[in-house]
Amino acid sequence: MINITNLHKNFGVNQVLNGIDLSIKKGETVAILGPNGSGKTTLIKSILGMVRPNSGEIYIAEKNVKNKWDYRRHIDYLPQIANFPGNLKVKELIGMIKDIRGNDNTREDRFIEIFGLKPFLQKKLSHLSGGTKQKVNLVLTFMFDSDMIILDEPTSGLDPVSLISLKKLIASEKEKGKTILITSHIMSFVEEVCDKLVFILDGKIYFNDTIQKLKETANEENFEKAIAHLLTRAYV
Repeated sequence: MINITNLHKNFGVNQVLNGIDLSIKKGETVAILGPNGSGKTTLIKSILGMVRPNSGEIYIAEKNVKNKWDYRRHIDYLPQIANFPGNLKVKELIGMIKDIRGNDNTREDRFIEIFGLKPFLQKKLSHLSGGTKQKVNLVLTFMFDSDMIILDEPTSGLDPVSLISLKKLIASEKEKGKTILITSHIMSFVEEVCDKLVFILDGKIYFNDTIQKLKETANEENFEKAIAHLLTRAYV
């Protein structure tokens, strides 16, 4: 599904990605983790075409995405911070995003129900809490039913009930064979929903395997402790 070869990106003198090689199969749910500044956000934005790498190649569904844009219609993306006009009502925002994507064959009603957003459809975004805005963002992300989903900190601001709903939703999308990339600082969430872990450090992939393999390598049953072991070993 995704094949990345020798990807480099620098911003001025700051080398952010330093020779990334990564292959993600169709149907895998992969966590992309790393400390702040490690390059994970730049990697995701490179996949999305929001950042242009200095060198290297990115193939999605066996097609080189360099200087392309139409492939993004087949990716559903939840940004970590989504800034929408505060004067728009929730229903208006949903309609606007459908117009931008040029796709009326959506399934927003199902997710409006799942995340309890019916009472908020006629409310302006500026009047919503952070958690409710995140639920709106999740509806906008999942309603297009694309083959690939990228979720950047999807649990931000969610109450426990909505978090459970999100986990069930990811599980149902996995069953359909979708490819899902997730970044999160909540290790319990990552452990529960992801199959594999890609750990990025200083612009390079330091670990790329299953979560169980990481635990075995670190000799730790606790996932957070295994991550800590990974970091400790990296900086020795």
